[in-house]
Amino acid sequence: MTTPLFLLRCVQLGISIRDLDLLTVGVVNDMFTELHRDDEKFDYVAQQSDFDRF
Repeated sequence: MTTPLFLLRCVQLGISIRDLDLLTVGVVNDMFTELHRDDEKFDYVAQQSDFDRF
């Protein structure tokens, strides 16, 4: 990832330069990924019993 692309993603997420002192590149990438998955609809959402069986 280039620096301009990283800064573009920060702007799209509303992250200020001051906030970047508290975040890593990985956290910003995760936030950007989750931003686009917010509207995703899943056929099945795991329940506690599913995790217990796992």
